[in-house]
Order: sequence, then C-alpha cells, then structure tokens
Amino acid sequence: MHELSITQSVVDMVCERAGGRPVRTVSVRVGVLTAVVAESMRFCFDLITAGTVAEGARLEIDQPPGAARCRTCEKDFALPDPVLLCPCGSADVEITSGRELQIISMKVG
Repeated sequence: MHELSITQSVVDMVCERAGGRPVRTVSVRVGVLTAVVAESMRFCFDLITAGTVAEGARLEIDQPPGAARCRTCEKDFALPDPVLLCPCGSADVEITSGRELQIISMKVG
C-alpha cells in the first residue's frame, strides 16, 4: 500500500507549511496513472493527521485521467491504464496527463 507513504509525505509537508495553524482543507492532484487508490489515501489521511495540526482536515482529491500523444501517428488519445499503446498499435507514446502527484492548496486558520 504505497498510499500510506505518499499520504505521510503530504501530511508532513502540509503540517510544516501550516506553521502551527490548524489545517482545514488539503487539495491534491493524483493522476489515475499513479495507481493511487483515492479511498485508501483518504483512509490513510485520517489516520496520519491524528494529533497533528491537520487533524479533522478535509482531503480533496482531483484525479485527472490518463492521456498520451502518439509519436507515430501524432494523435492524442485517452490512456485508461498504464498500458502504453496507441490505438494505431504503436508503443512510441508520450504521456501528457495522468501521472500528476501534487499538493495543489491548503486552507488554514
């Protein structure tokens, strides 16, 4: 369960930046190709924030879909899973969305 270590890192960064102020909301962007399960991340968040300035905070998760561009046929296409294959059959693709893993914002106070 890599969600635990990812969520721990998010909470550590948020608590550090909060400067002792209570954290109300944390917004993250986690692309679908990262293989992070949103519900597992929420569960871990509630456990990890206990006893911190982020305890009771709401976790908002934006999950952008996977997308890629084929270098062979030069078309953009949806990438629903980590199988990097264009509908034209080429494996020469560039991922353009879906691997994001970012803290977008946090509300404190």
